[in-house]
Amino acid sequence: MIDLSSTTGPLELVSKGGPLVWLLLACLCLAGAIFVERMAYFHRASMNIGEFLAGLATLISRRNYAEALQECVATRVPAGRVIHAALLRHQAPREQLKEIVQEAGQLEVPRFERFLSLLNAIAHIGPLIGLLGTLIGLLDSFTKLYSSNGLTTPADVAHGVYQSLITAALGLVIAIPAYLGYAFLSARARSLMHDLERAGIEIVNLIEDSKAASNIVEFHQAAETASMPRQRARGLKA
Repeated sequence: MIDLSSTTGPLELVSKGGPLVWLLLACLCLAGAIFVERMAYFHRASMNIGEFLAGLATLISRRNYAEALQECVATRVPAGRVIHAALLRHQAPREQLKEIVQEAGQLEVPRFERFLSLLNAIAHIGPLIGLLGTLIGLLDSFTKLYSSNGLTTPADVAHGVYQSLITAALGLVIAIPAYLGYAFLSARARSLMHDLERAGIEIVNLIEDSKAASNIVEFHQAAETASMPRQRARGLKA
């Protein structure tokens, strides 16, 4: 028999909620661990793309790709790896560079979405486990009514009803924050993916601008070199 008047503490609620409560608590702990791990990862993976690219622009304009590559390696963030992939093949044509940054970005997507599907699953199965606990609790109550030939006390029936209410409530308590956490982390992952796309577009433009500027300089140097013999010849004639 269960004494409802004494169930005021969380631990007492858990102990009297049946075996499925422990499964729900395990889901709660797992969801919390996933959220904390993902938040820590997203914090490490974020960076100021504009500021970083502004620093690389100077190195790329000087065609100092070696130092630019070192800067990318030092960041240890997804955007840095995408930029690093483009800088390694900076001599490739524009279309090939676009493919390179797209492939590098796709490699980062699984890292962003890691464990998110599991968190989403917990948000969906939490109420289902709670519903299962509800059915088990009600089944226990009706079993006692049936087996006692009507001699069951209200307290005996209340035990199963109480157990069913605990599991149903705990299932919702787990599902609501788990789904909110999943939605928040998914939005954060999409934001970082957008940063990767931006970084890829900007680095391709920087590399192509550097190539164009280099071609102009080489053209002027070639023109000056070609004009020097003519100037010398004119000087000799004079």
